[in-house]
Amino acid sequence: MADLNQPTDILLPVEKPKIPTGINVLTILTFIWCAYECYSAIKNFIGGQQALEKLEEAQTKLESAPSWAKKMAGPEVMEMVRKGIENKIPILVIGLLATGLCVYGAMEMRKLKKQGYLLWLIGEILPWISALIFIGPIIFSTFIGYFIIFPILFIILYTVNRKYLIY
Repeated sequence: MADLNQPTDILLPVEKPKIPTGINVLTILTFIWCAYECYSAIKNFIGGQQALEKLEEAQTKLESAPSWAKKMAGPEVMEMVRKGIENKIPILVIGLLATGLCVYGAMEMRKLKKQGYLLWLIGEILPWISALIFIGPIIFSTFIGYFIIFPILFIILYTVNRKYLIY
């Protein structure tokens, strides 16, 4: 006869798998970066015209500046800022949507869900596609184009750690 005082498998608490260190660190960095991106998208929406005026002011002082400084405030940057102001509503909406996808995807990856990676990846790539559509390829010829190294780095790091996503 079976001992009724022995616990059965059904009553034992199921141990939740621990978040791997790589996923933990990457998702925390993602949350921090998403907070900055949200702030930046709203700031650019509100203060875009002011930034253009400051850039136009800087243009007059560039005659005696070194070449690297001219590239940071040159005509390409002016054109990029103008196009950003012209399309500020769709850029804001897509930026906030992408940030939301990254945050939700990171939260899902903290639960070790595979779908979180795909959602995060879409949110990571979406702003660059929208910049290409609304601002044009000029964004990659300015100093801002160098910032694509961060999404590429995170895509590589998350892809390497994707093997820990089990659900």
